[in-house]
Amino acid sequence: MAGWTTGDIPDQSGRTALVTGGNSGLGYQTVLELARKGARVLLAARDRARGAAALERLAAEAPESHAELAQLDLADLASVERFSTAFLASGQVLDVLVNNAGVMAIPHRELTAQGYERQFGTNHLGHFALTGRLLPALARQPGSRVVTVSSNRHKQASGIDFDDLQGERSYRPWPAYDQSKLANAMFVLEFDRRLRAAGRDVVSAGAHPGFAATNLQVAGPRSGGTSLVARGMGLATRLFAQPAHDGALPVLYAATAENVHGGEYFGPDGRGEMRGHHPTLVQFSAAAHDQAAAARLWALSEELTGVTFVALTTQ
Repeated sequence: MAGWTTGDIPDQSGRTALVTGGNSGLGYQTVLELARKGARVLLAARDRARGAAALERLAAEAPESHAELAQLDLADLASVERFSTAFLASGQVLDVLVNNAGVMAIPHRELTAQGYERQFGTNHLGHFALTGRLLPALARQPGSRVVTVSSNRHKQASGIDFDDLQGERSYRPWPAYDQSKLANAMFVLEFDRRLRAAGRDVVSAGAHPGFAATNLQVAGPRSGGTSLVARGMGLATRLFAQPAHDGALPVLYAATAENVHGGEYFGPDGRGEMRGHHPTLVQFSAAAHDQAAAARLWALSEELTGVTFVALTTQ
């Protein structure tokens, strides 16, 4: 993958991709490059107006693109169910699912529509439910891929706090974010193990953008009112972050490059995986490889979302 850029993305004509959080930042850059290569892209956004504005921008930057808006709120499992049910009923196929949407470092404990801590509920549970519900469409497409966007900060979490998973006894913004990203990493690996055990031709891979200039670093800390943390993150982003275009490269590589295998994880090629002009194979933390904890998290995620991956047990 040395020197790999968007110019190396294979032709995506005839393929359908769904990108969550596709209206801004990494998600938008992923949508843009997939569309430029001929994919039909479903741009999933929580806010319809912002999604529509992103489609207008896409039409200007990639006039030949084929993109549609999919209204989808990962913090509401009912929204995930409505979207997935309609998608499956339409008979559409799905070649690539990019689990990208997320929230970061919300200052005070907030809840999803179903009452789960918002970072864990959005970043992990929402995508767990979406992937499980869409798996029948993915399983019909040989070589389909699910790319889950984690973060290098998942290495800050030593494990999943099953005794206080929802932060009811103690909530701290950054540890809650780190735990949600560790959950993403565990999901990539556990999903891969289960896909292989079931003999499914679906690839579960992970990616992270390094420190990329997106709205994510500011939107979370600003939630509930402007804060010093939000201003500090905004300044750090302006000074040190790489462009969202570069941050999206590992995601695009995982989604499109040849010879990507299940369980692999891609990030920037620069020092500390913070920046880089090309994607490279990187490593999950030791905690992410804890198979007993991952199996426990999987079972609990099924319980909390009400979603089981039926396609992993039936052919």
